[in-house]
Amino acid sequence: MTYLPPHFEETDTATLHALVGAYPLATWVVLHQGELLVNHIPFLLDAQRGEHGTLVGHVARANPVWQALGEGASSVAVFTGAQAYVSPSWYPGKLVHGKAVPTWNYATVHAHGVPQAFDDRVRLLDLVTRLTQVHEASQAQPWQVLDAPADYIDSMLKAIVGIEIPVRRWVGKWKVSQNRPIADRQGVVAGLSAQGTAAALQMAALVQQKTKP
Repeated sequence: MTYLPPHFEETDTATLHALVGAYPLATWVVLHQGELLVNHIPFLLDAQRGEHGTLVGHVARANPVWQALGEGASSVAVFTGAQAYVSPSWYPGKLVHGKAVPTWNYATVHAHGVPQAFDDRVRLLDLVTRLTQVHEASQAQPWQVLDAPADYIDSMLKAIVGIEIPVRRWVGKWKVSQNRPIADRQGVVAGLSAQGTAAALQMAALVQQKTKP
């Protein structure tokens, strides 16, 4: 991350992992022969595998990105969490001196690593089974891989390639009004809470967490 003021940096591993689990769709960027290849991939995090954990996911076999991974191409997976517009009208200080402008709050995690591709059927089946179990868990009647005909699953597995990224470095940025006085932060919480949307309430909770002593 090219711009990360210390007061916005988040280094707690559990906090970083929690955002990845809650917002698993990453913007995955691979550097290949001077070109940036950008894809949007849902990843699972194996937190206990490797020094900093390992991300696993898959792409369509027709997607050329996986063929660009044999050269040790560097990559970053960007996970974006809660975000919200912040109005200067929410700052009590605006009424006193007027020195306030709009901004945007957000929380994001960057996972850096050298990706690897795999197409072993057993590993792919395990991967899609785990993905299914995680994302179907909230359904009243969770779909399972075994619900589909075996020959159909086999054809689907042949159409994908697995991606594995042993994470070398995590970078977290929580831009949630830490640079504002306490009164302004409380104003942001009140303003977001009044909006009542899921995104606004999520950001209000993050601002409130960072406002606590």
